[in-house]
Amino acid sequence: MKLSLALIQRPIASSLLALAIVLLGFLSYRALPVSPLPAVDFPMVVVTASLPGASPEAMAATVATPLERQLGTIAGLRRLSSSSNQGSTQIRLEFDLDRNVDEAAREVQAAINTVRGQLPAGMPGNPTYRKMNPSQMPVMALALSSDSLPASALYDTAATILAQKIAQIQGVGEVEVTGSSLPAVRVQLNPSLLSQYGIALDEVRSTISAVNSNLPIGTLEQDDLRWQINLSQTLRNADDYGDLVIKYVNQAAIRLKDVAIVSDSTENRYSAGFHNDKPAVILQISRRSGANIVATIDAIYQQMPVLEALIPENSKLAVVMDRSPVIRATLDEAQFSLLLSIGLVVAVVLLFLRSIRVALIPTLAIPVSLIGAFCVMYAFGFSLNNLSVMALIVAAGLVVDDAIVVVENIKRHLEQGMSPLSAARRGASEVGVTLIAMNLALVVVFLSILFMGGLVERLFREFSITLVGAMLISLLVSLTLTPGLSARLMVREGVKTQQDGFFLRFQAGYQRSLRAVLRYRYGVGVLLLALFAASVWLFRTLPGGMLPEQDTGQLNGFVRGDDGFSYQLMQPKIEAYRQYLLKDPAIADVTGASGGQMGTSNSFLRIRLKPLEERGISAQEVVNRIRAGAPKIPGGMMFLSVDQDIRLASPFASSDYELLLMSGDLKLLKSWSKKIAKAMQELPELVDVNTPGGEDTQQIVLTIDREAAQRLGVDMRTVATLLNNSFSQRQVATLYDEMNQYRVVMELLPGYTAQPEVLKQLQLINSRGERVPLSAIASYQYGLSNDRIRRDNQFAAQGIGYALAEGVSAQQADAALDRMLAELMVPTAIYAINGEDQRNAVFSQGDQLWLFIGVVLAVYLLLGILYESTLQPLVILSTLPCTALGALLALYFTNTPLNLIAQLGLFLLIGIVMKNAILLVDFALAAERQQGLSPLEAIVLAGQQRLRPILMTNCAAMLGAVPLLLGMGEGSELRQPLGISIVGGLLLSQLFTLYSTPAVYLLLSRFTAKTRSVPAPA
Repeated sequence: MKLSLALIQRPIASSLLALAIVLLGFLSYRALPVSPLPAVDFPMVVVTASLPGASPEAMAATVATPLERQLGTIAGLRRLSSSSNQGSTQIRLEFDLDRNVDEAAREVQAAINTVRGQLPAGMPGNPTYRKMNPSQMPVMALALSSDSLPASALYDTAATILAQKIAQIQGVGEVEVTGSSLPAVRVQLNPSLLSQYGIALDEVRSTISAVNSNLPIGTLEQDDLRWQINLSQTLRNADDYGDLVIKYVNQAAIRLKDVAIVSDSTENRYSAGFHNDKPAVILQISRRSGANIVATIDAIYQQMPVLEALIPENSKLAVVMDRSPVIRATLDEAQFSLLLSIGLVVAVVLLFLRSIRVALIPTLAIPVSLIGAFCVMYAFGFSLNNLSVMALIVAAGLVVDDAIVVVENIKRHLEQGMSPLSAARRGASEVGVTLIAMNLALVVVFLSILFMGGLVERLFREFSITLVGAMLISLLVSLTLTPGLSARLMVREGVKTQQDGFFLRFQAGYQRSLRAVLRYRYGVGVLLLALFAASVWLFRTLPGGMLPEQDTGQLNGFVRGDDGFSYQLMQPKIEAYRQYLLKDPAIADVTGASGGQMGTSNSFLRIRLKPLEERGISAQEVVNRIRAGAPKIPGGMMFLSVDQDIRLASPFASSDYELLLMSGDLKLLKSWSKKIAKAMQELPELVDVNTPGGEDTQQIVLTIDREAAQRLGVDMRTVATLLNNSFSQRQVATLYDEMNQYRVVMELLPGYTAQPEVLKQLQLINSRGERVPLSAIASYQYGLSNDRIRRDNQFAAQGIGYALAEGVSAQQADAALDRMLAELMVPTAIYAINGEDQRNAVFSQGDQLWLFIGVVLAVYLLLGILYESTLQPLVILSTLPCTALGALLALYFTNTPLNLIAQLGLFLLIGIVMKNAILLVDFALAAERQQGLSPLEAIVLAGQQRLRPILMTNCAAMLGAVPLLLGMGEGSELRQPLGISIVGGLLLSQLFTLYSTPAVYLLLSRFTAKTRSVPAPA
């Protein structure tokens, strides 16, 4: 410990070193981004393709299948899922967490280019892709509304102007605009008039398509002049297109307005958005990866006057969702908990040392270590989030441990008559290696998390490295600043006054009771085995879970109608649900969109709750209340869930939980999914059971008389083109504007598309240029069709969504599903994956118990190397059973699941209680070797001499975790499981390990040699 001895002689140097750490920490703190949780990037790419008018079967067969075959060959692909609806297909590619998403996206584009020739020629464009990260949920949403302007005009402003301006703001990633579509000229043809004038639909389409062109034309040049040639684009709106001549009949011009209603409309009339009671266009804003959420939102607010100046008159731009208040409140509460933890730890030090001068020495390690940890966070690119602040709260009770051990050892030498300077030198040098061993054990525990892989490692990397950084800085402080201050602030007279009678009596009582317990050391060994068995049983019994459910102040809602319901039929149902939500006293805003890419019978809702102090109940309690009183609307269902910072639901699920069924036989899958869904509805553990896309929808099957078609010169492509022109809102032309491009959309008048009889009025042109009625070659009949075709890893798939009943854990629901599937005797051709299996695949946890065994084994190897012994590490590890049991009992009695945060507490306890055991073992080994004491006398003396630092460090760690245990304010649901496990584990370990560790030491002493190579004794 040459550095320690050198800096004891140079107090100014050690003080300036600590000051430098603090200054760098402050600078790092100001540069740290803010977020609710650590950044976890899920490499994911979504491919979207459209073919207006195509059935789900046609989209799956002609679009999804060739794309999936090609995309499935990309390296690192973990899951490939697709959903084909009417006219659109979405394919989601999920890659391994270590896959570079930019490289994956390039390979996706290459695969799309390769397969483009195999896709239908009628697609309006190539399939598109975008990188997506489920953890990057929108951080802010704006609603653009107006009392006078149509939704299409608002959408044009939002998509063309506002979205571009917002995307330029520092920190903004993606801006998604929903709630309508771009303006378009809509041509609604009257088939009766077309038939009367002998005009075929394709003639109308060809005429409209030919009138506008944006092709390059060229230039004219003279010797000294040059002219650019351009065509005048005279058709700009519905009136211009209405005057377009389609045909001359008896020398009379038949204009478009003579056979159609031509109006200024929107590209998709089956799409709408709303904010509370008003129609609105919604802009959902996501942050760029790694950006500071709060700073990004603040930057958007700063630009709001600029954005408001860009919108039309009689329109309003409102903020309808803002994640920053909850994040600010959560971090404020976390920082308050940190300060409270520091205060409690300082109180413990003062209580035991009973001298402000002496207590100041270990107390200084707290601010230096915690502020210095910000340097570590900045160096590793971490953010200030719930987990990193939680690490600092825990560290507040641990960083003082090293300084306490040093101060206690120096104080012991002062009591023996040494001078302060000599006591500081001797005391620091004696415990130096012990402190290194203590910290190395803790470092091994937390660095083991970094080797887990999967999402667990990504989530807890910041917690682990931040805590390890704080501990290593505290080690540096305890070996440099602490001895130097002790040499100058501690005096023998002051030390003697600290030995009050109460602690001396307590110490003597402990020594007597320890000798009594050691007479029954074999019984203690049996008790430890029983505690170990009880810990394993509780570990297996307690319900598990991932992250605790957070109260983010946001709810996600989904309204789904029966499959096959029309857009018009669903709108009153959606309105009824919306009005019901707005009446709830806890709800501030309801924003959403219906139709569009979600399907004509679906609507997505984003619900902003009032602040927690105003509503008085948690977000989940709001959901339970709304669910219990929701109106029973025939043909409609509403599903609600609390928005989470990391949402891992299935890509196409309307619920947070889903039972996924897969099979190679679509018909078998459909029939069994209905039986399974019915059985799930009877399970008391589940609510809101629903099967999106599980019901068949009505369809009209057109049968072509191929002989008649061949005789009349009509091929299938001509028939398909006719139907596409009639019923698919076909985009037949493009209008070019300075700011954007707009479409001309063609379809039949809605009044004619309400009944199948309109098919008899349609005419097509055969290969000889003659008009042929469709009825001459085709007949139709009613049938059933799939509303949606879903595939998972190229197998037919059907998801059954559900929510958990109140008080039911995910693990209990999974067990109920497993029992139900076993009772139904589902065919082996159907593969069922419940929610737990899906989460395990994402988290890559495997067997959690084996994970802890691996960590304990790693610590054993480290201790074996340090002690040059295979038995002494067992003494130190013997502290774990009672510690684990205490934590698990605390979780059991508080009805807290053994989720990832609670398991993090178990990891912490491994390191904390081992530090105390190391203090005892080191002293006992040194006493045996240097003083020639027997193992019994050595361990009793160790217990007596190390009682005060063990009590101080345990109490400091325990009280430091009390703010986490109390669960105060915003974000407490995330922190509380950690506090419960730490406090519970330390309470029981405090009672047992002071006796169990000496008992195991004594039991194993007969197997160890008298002379050992050990760290320097204390």
